[in-house]
Amino acid sequence: MEYLRLGSTGLQVSRLCLGCMTFGVPERGSHLWTLDEEKSRPLIREALELGITFFDTANVYSDGTSEEIVGRALRDFARREDVVIATKVFNRMRPGPNGAGLSRKAIFAEIDASLKRLGTDYVDLYQIHRWDDETPIEETLEALHEVVKSGKARYIGASSMYAWQFAKALYLARLHGWTPFVSMQNHLNLLYREEEREMLPLCTDQGIAVLPWSPLARGRLTRDWNETSERQQRDQYGEQLYGATLESDRQVIDAVGKIAAARGVPRAQVALAWLLHKQQVTAPIIGASHSGHLTDAVAALSLHLNEQELAALEAPYVPHAVAGYQLAGQSRA
Repeated sequence: MEYLRLGSTGLQVSRLCLGCMTFGVPERGSHLWTLDEEKSRPLIREALELGITFFDTANVYSDGTSEEIVGRALRDFARREDVVIATKVFNRMRPGPNGAGLSRKAIFAEIDASLKRLGTDYVDLYQIHRWDDETPIEETLEALHEVVKSGKARYIGASSMYAWQFAKALYLARLHGWTPFVSMQNHLNLLYREEEREMLPLCTDQGIAVLPWSPLARGRLTRDWNETSERQQRDQYGEQLYGATLESDRQVIDAVGKIAAARGVPRAQVALAWLLHKQQVTAPIIGASHSGHLTDAVAALSLHLNEQELAALEAPYVPHAVAGYQLAGQSRA
Protein backbone atom coordinates (compact mmCIF):
# COMPACT_ATOMS: atom_id res chain seq x y z
CA MET A 1 0.00 0.00 0.00
CA GLU A 2 1.09 3.55 -0.72
CA TYR A 3 0.47 6.49 1.61
CA LEU A 4 0.48 10.18 0.87
CA ARG A 5 -0.60 13.48 2.36
CA LEU A 6 -4.22 14.58 2.19
CA GLY A 7 -3.80 17.61 -0.04
CA SER A 8 -1.66 20.26 1.60
CA THR A 9 -2.25 18.91 5.12
CA GLY A 10 0.15 16.79 7.14
CA LEU A 11 -2.36 13.94 7.42
CA GLN A 12 -1.19 10.69 5.82
CA VAL A 13 -3.83 8.53 4.12
CA SER A 14 -3.73 5.28 2.18
CA ARG A 15 -3.75 5.62 -1.61
CA LEU A 16 -7.11 3.84 -1.62
CA CYS A 17 -10.08 4.80 0.54
CA LEU A 18 -12.68 2.17 1.37
CA GLY A 19 -16.15 3.54 0.72
CA CYS A 20 -18.56 2.17 3.28
CA MET A 21 -21.93 2.74 1.59
CA THR A 22 -21.90 -1.03 0.91
CA PHE A 23 -22.09 -1.76 4.63
CA GLY A 24 -25.43 -1.32 6.36
CA VAL A 25 -28.70 -2.96 7.35
CA PRO A 26 -30.46 -3.62 4.00
CA GLU A 27 -33.89 -2.86 5.43
CA ARG A 28 -32.76 0.59 6.61
CA GLY A 29 -32.45 3.40 4.11
CA SER A 30 -32.71 3.15 0.32
CA HIS A 31 -29.94 0.64 -0.52
CA LEU A 32 -31.42 -2.86 -0.49
CA TRP A 33 -28.13 -4.35 -1.76
CA THR A 34 -26.05 -3.45 1.31
CA LEU A 35 -24.22 -6.06 3.39
CA ASP A 36 -25.26 -6.66 6.98
CA GLU A 37 -22.77 -6.57 9.83
CA GLU A 38 -21.84 -10.26 9.65
CA LYS A 39 -20.90 -9.94 5.97
CA SER A 40 -19.31 -6.49 6.31
CA ARG A 41 -16.80 -7.17 9.07
CA PRO A 42 -14.56 -9.61 7.14
CA LEU A 43 -14.21 -7.07 4.31
CA ILE A 44 -13.29 -4.25 6.69
CA ARG A 45 -10.75 -6.50 8.37
CA GLU A 46 -9.26 -7.55 5.02
CA ALA A 47 -9.00 -3.91 3.95
CA LEU A 48 -6.95 -3.19 7.05
CA GLU A 49 -4.74 -6.21 6.41
CA LEU A 50 -4.11 -4.91 2.88
CA GLY A 51 -2.93 -1.61 4.32
CA ILE A 52 -6.04 0.49 3.71
CA THR A 53 -6.34 2.93 6.60
CA PHE A 54 -8.80 5.44 5.11
CA PHE A 55 -12.54 4.75 5.53
CA ASP A 56 -15.37 6.91 4.20
CA THR A 57 -18.99 6.71 5.28
CA ALA A 58 -21.93 9.11 5.81
CA ASN A 59 -24.67 9.68 8.32
CA VAL A 60 -27.32 8.91 5.70
CA TYR A 61 -25.93 5.55 4.55
CA SER A 62 -28.46 2.88 5.51
CA ASP A 63 -30.05 5.25 8.02
CA GLY A 64 -26.90 5.49 10.13
CA THR A 65 -26.22 1.76 10.32
CA SER A 66 -23.16 2.06 8.07
CA GLU A 67 -21.50 4.27 10.68
CA GLU A 68 -22.44 1.81 13.41
CA ILE A 69 -21.05 -1.23 11.58
CA VAL A 70 -17.86 0.54 10.51
CA GLY A 71 -17.30 2.03 13.94
CA ARG A 72 -17.60 -1.30 15.74
CA ALA A 73 -15.36 -3.08 13.24
CA LEU A 74 -12.60 -0.48 13.41
CA ARG A 75 -12.68 -0.53 17.21
CA ASP A 76 -12.28 -4.31 17.16
CA PHE A 77 -9.67 -4.59 14.40
CA ALA A 78 -7.50 -1.44 14.64
CA ARG A 79 -6.18 1.25 16.94
CA ARG A 80 -8.05 4.51 16.56
CA GLU A 81 -4.86 6.49 15.94
CA ASP A 82 -3.95 4.19 13.02
CA VAL A 83 -7.08 4.79 10.93
CA VAL A 84 -8.56 7.81 9.20
CA ILE A 85 -12.35 7.98 9.49
CA ALA A 86 -14.38 10.27 7.25
CA THR A 87 -18.11 10.85 7.35
CA LYS A 88 -20.58 13.32 5.87
CA VAL A 89 -23.54 15.57 6.69
CA PHE A 90 -26.37 17.14 4.66
CA ASN A 91 -29.05 14.62 3.75
CA ARG A 92 -32.26 14.00 5.62
CA MET A 93 -31.91 11.97 8.80
CA ARG A 94 -35.29 12.60 10.43
CA PRO A 95 -38.62 14.33 9.72
CA GLY A 96 -39.05 17.99 10.47
CA PRO A 97 -37.69 21.34 9.33
CA ASN A 98 -34.21 20.81 10.81
CA GLY A 99 -33.73 17.14 10.02
CA ALA A 100 -31.40 17.82 7.09
CA GLY A 101 -29.19 20.49 5.56
CA LEU A 102 -26.14 22.45 6.62
CA SER A 103 -27.52 24.90 9.12
CA ARG A 104 -25.66 25.49 12.37
CA LYS A 105 -28.34 23.54 14.21
CA ALA A 106 -28.21 20.59 11.82
CA ILE A 107 -24.41 20.36 11.77
CA PHE A 108 -24.09 20.44 15.56
CA ALA A 109 -26.78 17.77 15.94
CA GLU A 110 -25.42 15.51 13.23
CA ILE A 111 -21.77 15.54 14.26
CA ASP A 112 -22.77 14.35 17.73
CA ALA A 113 -25.05 11.68 16.27
CA SER A 114 -22.31 10.45 13.93
CA LEU A 115 -19.74 10.29 16.72
CA LYS A 116 -22.14 8.27 18.85
CA ARG A 117 -22.82 5.79 16.04
CA LEU A 118 -19.12 5.50 15.17
CA GLY A 119 -18.18 5.11 18.82
CA THR A 120 -15.37 7.65 18.67
CA ASP A 121 -14.61 11.07 20.13
CA TYR A 122 -13.70 12.59 16.76
CA VAL A 123 -13.69 12.02 13.02
CA ASP A 124 -10.61 12.77 10.98
CA LEU A 125 -12.49 14.27 8.05
CA TYR A 126 -15.99 15.78 8.28
CA GLN A 127 -17.48 16.49 4.88
CA ILE A 128 -20.51 18.33 3.56
CA HIS A 129 -22.29 15.79 1.38
CA ARG A 130 -23.70 18.39 -1.00
CA TRP A 131 -24.15 22.18 -1.26
CA ASP A 132 -27.12 23.57 0.69
CA ASP A 133 -28.96 26.23 -1.30
CA GLU A 134 -31.15 27.07 1.71
CA THR A 135 -28.36 27.94 4.16
CA PRO A 136 -25.83 30.77 3.73
CA ILE A 137 -22.43 29.22 3.15
CA GLU A 138 -21.00 31.57 5.79
CA GLU A 139 -23.23 29.92 8.42
CA THR A 140 -22.09 26.46 7.33
CA LEU A 141 -18.41 27.37 7.29
CA GLU A 142 -18.47 28.99 10.73
CA ALA A 143 -20.30 25.99 12.19
CA LEU A 144 -17.78 23.58 10.67
CA HIS A 145 -14.95 25.74 12.02
CA GLU A 146 -16.40 25.40 15.52
CA VAL A 147 -16.73 21.63 15.07
CA VAL A 148 -13.00 21.49 14.36
CA LYS A 149 -12.11 23.83 17.23
CA SER A 150 -14.21 21.72 19.60
CA GLY A 151 -12.05 18.70 18.74
CA LYS A 152 -14.88 16.72 17.14
CA ALA A 153 -13.23 16.78 13.69
CA ARG A 154 -9.62 17.17 12.62
CA TYR A 155 -10.26 18.43 9.07
CA ILE A 156 -13.23 19.35 6.90
CA GLY A 157 -13.98 18.46 3.30
CA ALA A 158 -16.63 18.94 0.64
CA SER A 159 -18.32 16.81 -1.98
CA SER A 160 -19.83 17.31 -5.44
CA MET A 161 -20.68 20.92 -6.28
CA TYR A 162 -19.90 23.51 -8.93
CA ALA A 163 -16.35 24.81 -9.02
CA TRP A 164 -17.55 28.37 -8.44
CA GLN A 165 -19.29 27.26 -5.25
CA PHE A 166 -16.15 25.55 -3.98
CA ALA A 167 -14.01 28.57 -4.86
CA LYS A 168 -16.43 30.82 -2.98
CA ALA A 169 -16.27 28.59 0.10
CA LEU A 170 -12.46 28.52 0.06
CA TYR A 171 -12.30 32.30 -0.30
CA LEU A 172 -14.76 32.99 2.52
CA ALA A 173 -13.01 30.61 4.92
CA ARG A 174 -9.72 32.40 4.41
CA LEU A 175 -11.34 35.83 4.56
CA HIS A 176 -12.85 35.10 7.98
CA GLY A 177 -10.06 32.95 9.38
CA TRP A 178 -12.25 29.83 9.47
CA THR A 179 -11.03 26.28 8.94
CA PRO A 180 -10.83 25.71 5.16
CA PHE A 181 -11.89 22.65 3.21
CA VAL A 182 -8.92 20.37 2.52
CA SER A 183 -10.57 17.80 0.24
CA MET A 184 -13.08 17.44 -2.57
CA GLN A 185 -14.99 14.19 -2.96
CA ASN A 186 -16.33 14.32 -6.50
CA HIS A 187 -17.77 12.19 -9.27
CA LEU A 188 -14.93 11.13 -11.56
CA ASN A 189 -14.35 8.03 -13.67
CA LEU A 190 -13.85 6.98 -17.30
CA LEU A 191 -17.57 7.42 -18.00
CA TYR A 192 -17.85 10.83 -16.34
CA ARG A 193 -14.95 13.26 -16.76
CA GLU A 194 -16.63 16.65 -16.53
CA GLU A 195 -14.65 17.40 -13.35
CA GLU A 196 -11.53 17.68 -15.50
CA ARG A 197 -12.79 21.01 -16.89
CA GLU A 198 -12.83 23.21 -13.78
CA MET A 199 -12.87 21.32 -10.49
CA LEU A 200 -9.62 19.40 -10.90
CA PRO A 201 -7.60 22.48 -11.96
CA LEU A 202 -9.07 24.41 -9.02
CA CYS A 203 -8.08 21.65 -6.59
CA THR A 204 -4.57 21.49 -8.02
CA ASP A 205 -4.14 25.25 -7.70
CA GLN A 206 -5.42 25.32 -4.13
CA GLY A 207 -3.68 22.18 -2.84
CA ILE A 208 -6.96 20.30 -2.31
CA ALA A 209 -7.05 16.51 -2.07
CA VAL A 210 -9.28 14.84 -4.66
CA LEU A 211 -11.21 11.76 -3.51
CA PRO A 212 -13.28 10.49 -6.45
CA TRP A 213 -16.48 8.62 -5.69
CA SER A 214 -17.81 5.89 -7.98
CA PRO A 215 -14.40 5.33 -9.64
CA LEU A 216 -15.80 2.24 -11.41
CA ALA A 217 -19.07 3.94 -12.46
CA ARG A 218 -21.11 1.87 -10.03
CA GLY A 219 -19.67 -1.34 -11.49
CA ARG A 220 -20.30 -0.52 -15.15
CA LEU A 221 -16.57 -0.41 -15.89
CA THR A 222 -15.96 -3.85 -14.36
CA ARG A 223 -18.01 -6.00 -16.73
CA ASP A 224 -19.01 -6.48 -20.34
CA TRP A 225 -21.70 -4.15 -21.68
CA ASN A 226 -24.30 -6.93 -21.80
CA GLU A 227 -23.65 -8.07 -18.24
CA THR A 228 -25.37 -6.62 -15.20
CA SER A 229 -25.67 -7.07 -11.44
CA GLU A 230 -28.39 -7.09 -8.83
CA ARG A 231 -27.26 -3.68 -7.63
CA GLN A 232 -27.32 -2.19 -11.12
CA GLN A 233 -30.82 -3.50 -11.75
CA ARG A 234 -32.06 -1.73 -8.61
CA ASP A 235 -29.85 1.34 -8.92
CA GLN A 236 -32.12 4.21 -9.96
CA TYR A 237 -29.45 6.79 -9.14
CA GLY A 238 -26.98 5.04 -11.41
CA GLU A 239 -29.51 5.23 -14.21
CA GLN A 240 -29.74 8.99 -13.65
CA LEU A 241 -25.95 9.31 -13.80
CA TYR A 242 -25.30 7.23 -16.90
CA GLY A 243 -28.60 6.57 -18.65
CA ALA A 244 -28.30 9.43 -21.17
CA THR A 245 -24.91 8.53 -22.68
CA LEU A 246 -25.22 4.84 -23.41
CA GLU A 247 -23.62 4.75 -26.85
CA SER A 248 -20.43 6.62 -25.96
CA ASP A 249 -20.25 4.84 -22.61
CA ARG A 250 -20.40 1.49 -24.36
CA GLN A 251 -17.35 2.42 -26.46
CA VAL A 252 -15.41 3.35 -23.32
CA ILE A 253 -16.38 0.10 -21.63
CA ASP A 254 -15.30 -1.85 -24.73
CA ALA A 255 -11.93 -0.06 -24.66
CA VAL A 256 -11.47 -1.03 -21.01
CA GLY A 257 -12.26 -4.64 -21.93
CA LYS A 258 -9.73 -4.74 -24.77
CA ILE A 259 -6.89 -3.39 -22.63
CA ALA A 260 -7.80 -5.68 -19.72
CA ALA A 261 -7.76 -8.69 -22.04
CA ALA A 262 -4.41 -7.67 -23.56
CA ARG A 263 -2.91 -7.17 -20.12
CA GLY A 264 -4.50 -10.29 -18.65
CA VAL A 265 -6.04 -8.39 -15.73
CA PRO A 266 -9.60 -7.68 -14.57
CA ARG A 267 -11.32 -4.61 -16.01
CA ALA A 268 -11.56 -3.00 -12.59
CA GLN A 269 -7.77 -2.77 -12.43
CA VAL A 270 -7.61 -0.93 -15.75
CA ALA A 271 -10.33 1.55 -14.82
CA LEU A 272 -8.72 2.27 -11.45
CA ALA A 273 -5.23 2.51 -12.93
CA TRP A 274 -6.49 5.21 -15.32
CA LEU A 275 -7.81 7.22 -12.37
CA LEU A 276 -4.68 6.70 -10.29
CA HIS A 277 -2.45 8.05 -13.07
CA LYS A 278 -4.04 11.49 -12.62
CA GLN A 279 -1.75 13.59 -10.45
CA GLN A 280 -4.70 15.45 -8.93
CA VAL A 281 -6.23 12.27 -7.50
CA THR A 282 -5.28 11.46 -3.91
CA ALA A 283 -7.37 8.38 -3.10
CA PRO A 284 -10.25 6.91 -5.10
CA ILE A 285 -13.13 5.77 -2.91
CA ILE A 286 -13.54 2.10 -3.76
CA GLY A 287 -16.50 -0.07 -2.85
CA ALA A 288 -16.23 -3.75 -1.95
CA SER A 289 -18.92 -6.39 -1.62
CA HIS A 290 -16.52 -9.34 -1.81
CA SER A 291 -12.82 -9.98 -1.31
CA GLY A 292 -11.91 -9.79 -4.99
CA HIS A 293 -12.93 -6.15 -5.15
CA LEU A 294 -10.25 -5.30 -2.59
CA THR A 295 -7.47 -7.34 -4.15
CA ASP A 296 -8.24 -5.91 -7.60
CA ALA A 297 -8.12 -2.38 -6.22
CA VAL A 298 -4.76 -2.92 -4.53
CA ALA A 299 -3.34 -4.57 -7.66
CA ALA A 300 -4.32 -1.47 -9.67
CA LEU A 301 -1.71 0.49 -7.74
CA SER A 302 0.97 -1.47 -9.60
CA LEU A 303 -0.62 -1.34 -13.03
CA HIS A 304 0.93 1.44 -15.09
CA LEU A 305 -0.81 2.21 -18.37
CA ASN A 306 1.21 3.54 -21.28
CA GLU A 307 0.35 6.60 -23.34
CA GLN A 308 -1.29 4.57 -26.09
CA GLU A 309 -3.51 2.76 -23.60
CA LEU A 310 -4.50 5.99 -21.88
CA ALA A 311 -5.37 7.56 -25.24
CA ALA A 312 -7.47 4.54 -26.23
CA LEU A 313 -9.44 4.74 -22.98
CA GLU A 314 -10.10 8.45 -23.32
CA ALA A 315 -10.80 8.72 -27.06
CA PRO A 316 -14.48 7.61 -27.07
CA TYR A 317 -15.55 10.08 -24.37
CA VAL A 318 -18.10 12.75 -25.26
CA PRO A 319 -19.23 15.68 -23.06
CA HIS A 320 -21.83 14.74 -20.49
CA ALA A 321 -24.49 16.79 -18.76
CA VAL A 322 -23.47 17.68 -15.21
CA ALA A 323 -24.51 14.84 -12.91
CA GLY A 324 -24.03 13.92 -9.28
CA TYR A 325 -24.35 17.32 -7.65
CA GLN A 326 -27.55 16.32 -5.88
CA LEU A 327 -28.29 12.96 -4.35
CA ALA A 328 -31.40 11.47 -5.90
CA GLY A 329 -34.16 10.86 -3.40
CA GLN A 330 -32.03 12.09 -0.49
CA SER A 331 -32.14 15.85 -0.87
CA ARG A 332 -32.88 18.23 1.94
CA ALA A 333 -36.50 18.57 0.85
